[in-house]
Amino acid sequence: MGRKSKALFQKAKKLIPGGVNSPVRAGRAVGMDPRFISRAKGCFLWDVDGKRYIDYVCSWGPMILGHSHPKIVKALEERISKGTSYGAPTRLEVEMAETIVDMVPSIKMVRMVNSGTEATMSAIRLARGYTGREKIVKFEGCYHGHADSLLVSAGSGLATFAIPGCPGVPADLAGHTLSLPFNDLPRFTEAMEKHGPDIAAVIVEPIPGNMGVVLPDMAFLKGLRDLTAKYSALLIFDEVISGFRVSPGGAQELYGVMPDLTCLGKIIGGGLPVGAYGGRKEIMQSMAPEGNIYQAGTLSGNPLAMAAGLATLKELRKQDVYDELEEKSAKLFSGLEDAARAAGLSVVVNRVGSMGSLFFKDKAVTDFATVKASDAQKFRRFYADMLGEGVYLAPSAFEAWFVSTAHDGKSIEKTIESAAKSFAILSQGRQTGQVREKFR
Repeated sequence: MGRKSKALFQKAKKLIPGGVNSPVRAGRAVGMDPRFISRAKGCFLWDVDGKRYIDYVCSWGPMILGHSHPKIVKALEERISKGTSYGAPTRLEVEMAETIVDMVPSIKMVRMVNSGTEATMSAIRLARGYTGREKIVKFEGCYHGHADSLLVSAGSGLATFAIPGCPGVPADLAGHTLSLPFNDLPRFTEAMEKHGPDIAAVIVEPIPGNMGVVLPDMAFLKGLRDLTAKYSALLIFDEVISGFRVSPGGAQELYGVMPDLTCLGKIIGGGLPVGAYGGRKEIMQSMAPEGNIYQAGTLSGNPLAMAAGLATLKELRKQDVYDELEEKSAKLFSGLEDAARAAGLSVVVNRVGSMGSLFFKDKAVTDFATVKASDAQKFRRFYADMLGEGVYLAPSAFEAWFVSTAHDGKSIEKTIESAAKSFAILSQGRQTGQVREKFR
């Protein structure tokens, strides 16, 4: 860890809980302190000590075109001199809504918010108000933000820190949330047979990305759709991560399963804070001021976020972008798998489009239980090696890797070569010791 990052972290810990504004960033799961980032361009980050990294965090997903993409920068430059926030409607909000409705198959009406957490929280409130019911169903390891109702058996940060729930969440509120194993249709069927008439909504990441990437079973997704319809519950797809990343219309377009409501975020802000929820018109019209279910936000539809998001989505409407992402992602993840095999190391690679994960285990990863059975110690050593080689990964085994259009052949080859070195060490059971800092 460089001198400047170390000094900043020591200062931050005196001022900010844990020294970070989002828990996983602290790096405790990998036994390392965080690097403080000073700038980014293309597929690279630079920390305050001048070290360059190939970035596979991509701000946890939204930088699908890479950092500081010229068209996004231009869009922001053109907007910022006109003011940063009005607290009033703008033409950009209408253009964003029109674009989302056009691209996402199930959305006929949409509302902007400021984060993925706001989107899922609002969608749950809407579902409860619309159905007149209180209970919801979620799935173990799926993270839907930090709203109280959704922190039961969640993935992402809670999984990283092995927190089984969250202090501060009232027990009676948690009692309205049923948490079931992902990809387990028999368990879901049983739960709906018992609680179906009381269920307001079933919320799911159709492609989980917060316990690492887990591939959905098609029978499971179709079963969710069929059974929610049978019991008049709403099906909510949390596509905050998968939306626009795996296809122009997200996982629902890729798999052909249409939810009642969809939550979006990340990419539609082009890297700025944003979220959205939308769905069938008759449901969305229940929101105030058209209906009586309340949700509001001063910064919702912020003109800077809308400008950056529109510039991003304009690029993503070009099919060759997804062809390019598929080619690069396939090269990266197949290369990682081949390198591990060559070293005699057992790994599981799960990938959908430009999001994927590498698990240190020898059996399929299909749910939260099998995710947790992967070798966390091997990941810690792998993470340290890769960081020393100048490859920046999420500091947790329970997160996804993201590929952008800015990742070129050279950076991908470098990543595979660096991984091969680490795999060779891991296969021999050696400790990696200190991170090998290579400044350039």
